[in-house]
Amino acid sequence: MRAMVNNAEGEILRALRASGDYVSGEALSAELGVSRVCIWKHIRSLVRHGYVIKPSSRGYHLVSAPDLLLPCEFPGWEQKICHFWELDSTMRVAKALAKRGAEEGTIVVAESQSRGRGRLGREWSSPVGGIYCTVILRPKINPAYAPRISLMASVAVARTIRRLFGLPAELKWPNDVLIGGKKVCGILAEMEAEMDEVDFVNLGIGINVNCSISQQRATSLRDELGTDVSRKEVLSAVLAEIQRQQGMLTRDDLLGEWKELSATLGREVTVVSLGEEIAGKAIDVDTNGALIVKCRDGSLTRVLAGDCLHL
Repeated sequence: MRAMVNNAEGEILRALRASGDYVSGEALSAELGVSRVCIWKHIRSLVRHGYVIKPSSRGYHLVSAPDLLLPCEFPGWEQKICHFWELDSTMRVAKALAKRGAEEGTIVVAESQSRGRGRLGREWSSPVGGIYCTVILRPKINPAYAPRISLMASVAVARTIRRLFGLPAELKWPNDVLIGGKKVCGILAEMEAEMDEVDFVNLGIGINVNCSISQQRATSLRDELGTDVSRKEVLSAVLAEIQRQQGMLTRDDLLGEWKELSATLGREVTVVSLGEEIAGKAIDVDTNGALIVKCRDGSLTRVLAGDCLHL
């Protein structure tokens, strides 16, 4: 079910945060151009969503806010965020929206997913406490560059984790983010394109944030830090970094950033691609993001997509 926090409630939150003190219902009413009864109803709605707002004769004071990924928590992005309490898959909803003409930068986000999707048809565990979103992109690039979008997103997530928390996030080809060799984020990109033009790319991002992970090869930010972190801060930073990185999709700078963060290059790997198993040393990625593997017989193999295992 979609969240019902609306634009007026977002404006109320902005006013309360800007003040840091009590704001009268009269002042809020004048600022939003609605009655004081409407203000009271919006305040009640926010309280139902978990905001702690203290009323008094002086007006309203915001005491605390829940760690929810509601549109009103992302100034400047409110009109582009479609928030749901639970979905089967943000990728499914984003695909339907993209086909109906949703604009560049539309974001579908869910507090949890019942059938989250990973690469190669795998299920992505999506309990409450993670970040599960799909961003609709309409890049003006040749479809040949589209595989770089996964690399771009993984760089954005790894750089965000390093900057915000000082954790040594690394990248596993083609699109995983690791901490200490354990997966903290998975990325899935699905494209629809003509011969020479990309219609849209749906970029799915799943980050283990404030959830405990039982899988041996996975981790979460909370598990690494020993404390909860702000999902709103993480998602805001990732979205801003994706915006920055998008301008680099056709430049070699992007590949250079990915290589700097790579945990795959220089390692012995086994890659399963199209039913074929390729073993050797990962030595490079080419201009389209394909992994170059030096096989044990000395030959070079270019792998555009596959399941990579670090040995």
